[in-house]
Amino acid sequence: RKVVKAGTIHPDIRVPMRQIALHPTSGEPPVTVYDSSGPYTAEGAEIRIDAGLPRLRESWVLARVVVESYGGRIVRPEDNGFVSGDRLTPEFPVRSQPFKAKGGEALTQVAYA
Repeated sequence: RKVVKAGTIHPDIRVPMRQIALHPTSGEPPVTVYDSSGPYTAEGAEIRIDAGLPRLRESWVLARVVVESYGGRIVRPEDNGFVSGDRLTPEFPVRSQPFKAKGGEALTQVAYA
């Protein structure tokens, strides 16, 4: 069963977890593990592939001041295997601006940990 756990440092961040029930004869409580399956496995999830995923951490990322959004880049022919016409994959209907480090700085996961 999917559950969420509030973050210790940032309680507003909800970490997805999955509780795995063990056999009743084990006498053990469920084992809780990290769940990387995404929001569509949550009970009652509304699946709208064309809407994309919600940007749950956008305000948190922007509050760090070291990033800025930018226009990204255009899709190039090599991104789609140089195909054209009816073999071309349609562009995704939602386009979010990506983030980059301000001033050419390097961003790492460690910086956000």
